[in-house]
Amino acid sequence: MGEQTPIVRVRIDKWLWAARLYKTRSVAANSITRNRVRIGGQRIKPSRIVQVGDQVTVEKGPYTFELTVLVTGDKRQGAAQAALLYEEAEHSVKAREEIRARRRADREARLGIAGDGRPSKRQRREIMRLQQSQPTGMED
Repeated sequence: MGEQTPIVRVRIDKWLWAARLYKTRSVAANSITRNRVRIGGQRIKPSRIVQVGDQVTVEKGPYTFELTVLVTGDKRQGAAQAALLYEEAEHSVKAREEIRARRRADREARLGIAGDGRPSKRQRREIMRLQQSQPTGMED
């Protein structure tokens, strides 16, 4: 006889926690009540039982994860084991990578224009030296 994993009835907030999508169950439940987690496009409650094959959409910050439930686990394990609980849609992965690249480019552009933040002590002294060496033009 083949070994089969028993089907476990798991609440969606506990599953999201076990899948390592949220750090705590309370954060997962809070996200669900704010309509940032949906199953099949429908609004849900934290007590909703997740089933194998459910299409779960999770919005975290600027990113959207579109997942298919593969296993209904209720134990939080390592990241490698948690990734086996779901499968992410290919277009979801590509969209997140594009957003990540765009945000990185925006950040680099902002840093390039403004510099690296506050000038160092050496840079401040150079700025002061330049300001003192320039004629003001009001000496006439």
